[in-house]
Amino acid sequence: MLDELAHAGPEHLDQDFVAGFDRKQGYPDFSADVAVLRAAGLDPAGTVVDFGAGTGRFALAVAPHVSRVVAVDVSPAMLSVVRSRAAEAGIRNIECVQAGFLSYQHVGPDADAVYTRNSLHQVPDFWKALALDRIARLLRPGGILRLHDLIFDCQPADVGTVVDRWLAGATQNPEDGYTSGDYAEHLRTEFSTFRWLLEPMLDATGFDIVTSEFVRSVYGAYTCLRR
Repeated sequence: MLDELAHAGPEHLDQDFVAGFDRKQGYPDFSADVAVLRAAGLDPAGTVVDFGAGTGRFALAVAPHVSRVVAVDVSPAMLSVVRSRAAEAGIRNIECVQAGFLSYQHVGPDADAVYTRNSLHQVPDFWKALALDRIARLLRPGGILRLHDLIFDCQPADVGTVVDRWLAGATQNPEDGYTSGDYAEHLRTEFSTFRWLLEPMLDATGFDIVTSEFVRSVYGAYTCLRR
């Protein structure tokens, strides 16, 4: 079985990296994702599984709108932050599970929604397909998958142009975001895939794509329903 913690990178165990994670991510606002899930049918009695939960910003945002949130991450350091933030906010419906896409074992009724942001690229395509199959199996029929990731919406011949444009838009200060060096390391060591490979995987594992949006042919967001 793939070692998902090793593929996530040793930085996810580094307390300094974890402390600066939200800043490097740009403090994303998850209210739009919560709205998407609610519009797709997620209701207050629902269960959401958040894969690659990181410091828990999405889990904390969605928790007031559902009955149960399971925050799943391979990093104990990340989950420690989630627990602390939930306790400080008085939120009691978030459960933390140290696991990955391939090792998480769902307990209880089928989930109503799965959310994952910038985590699926940490596993190669063979394992992505298995991860998506496992996600489909833990969702109820009609359950929602909201997927964000680094996904290339281009043909191989256009990769140079797309990547050059992506690198040119990187930040200069590594504390404020991702630098061109960070992006280059991502390309060398992680597993972002092409849109024309990911979408057949979604179909083969039982998902219908409802919406898809791309930014600069690199950042993809999907809303899918499990058949």
